[in-house]
Parts: sequence; structure tokens; C-alpha cells
Amino acid sequence: MAKLVFGMNMSLDGYVDHDHDAFAPDPVMFKYFIEQTRKAAGSIYGRGLYEVMRYWDGDNWDQDDPAMGDDLRAFAQAWRAMPKWVVSRSLKSVGPNATLIGDDVESAVRKLKADLVGEIEVGGPKLAASLTKLGLIDQYQLFLHPVVLGLGRPFFVGPQPRLRLVASDRIGEDVIRLKYVPAKSEG
Repeated sequence: MAKLVFGMNMSLDGYVDHDHDAFAPDPVMFKYFIEQTRKAAGSIYGRGLYEVMRYWDGDNWDQDDPAMGDDLRAFAQAWRAMPKWVVSRSLKSVGPNATLIGDDVESAVRKLKADLVGEIEVGGPKLAASLTKLGLIDQYQLFLHPVVLGLGRPFFVGPQPRLRLVASDRIGEDVIRLKYVPAKSEG
């Protein structure tokens, strides 16, 4: 059985870098994301984040930073190879290696969890909020950056689950990864 993991870059004041332009990962963090993407059983995206990430389906990324060319190529290859499911009622089609989930999200996600092994990444705070409300998120990973945004979309949108810290570590120079699982209800 697979587990759902919601993880995103987050500022010190609790906002996600939804458009990936407020703070970029350093080379060590980027290599971490390459490996994470390679190992993932797949990723479930909300429409908004999926549309941002579709950038990696094209070839414009190879012109971004020549010094990171090999890493950019490695991430693009890993992202293209990873199975993706996109939750959207407005999209009519999705790109390569992606499947559209339009209705009955709960059943579709429960089936993915039952049929797959490993970690399925959850992309997007709104989608994560919906899956949290359904009790489907198994782990939350906060990649805490030393940046204060002051506005934007918070990491937790909607339900604010009780959590229990299970691990923390440093990635690269500035990022702390915090891993939480839902706390068991007592009473």
C-alpha cells in the first residue's frame, strides 16, 4: 500500500512558493528533489501546480542556467517518467504520463493508495486540504526556507490537522525538512 506525502517549500511565515519564484532551491536541495522524484511512485497534482510543473514537459528549461544543465535535464527526465494524476474539473486533457481525475477524487485516490507501493507525492495546498479532510494524507513534509514572504498561499489551507513530528534534518545550506504524521486522536 502506498502512502500519500504532501510536501512543499515553505517560508518561515508559513507560505508556500506556489509559483516557484520566491526562493529557488540551492544545488544540494535541487539534487534532493531529483532523487525524490525518481523514487516516487507517482504524484497527484491540483490543477494550478500541475500547470506550473508542466514546464518540465517542454524543453525551455535547458536554457535557464547553463551551469545547472545536467541537473535540470535529470529533473526533467525524472518528472517526465513519473506517473502523474491531475485533479481538475476544468481541464479537459493533461500531458504525457498523466491521468485526469475529474470526479470521485476520494475513490480514485484510495484506489491509487491500495494499488501502488511507495510514496505518492501530493502537489498543491488546496488539493492537500481536500485530502487531509478525507484523512488520506499519511505524511507532511515542510521544506522550511529562511525567507519571509508576508503573503501568498499558506502551507495549510482549510483543515489544520493535529500532527506529530517524526523527523527533521538539514538539506543543503539553509533548508530544514520537517516530517510530520497525523497525530492519533486521544479520547
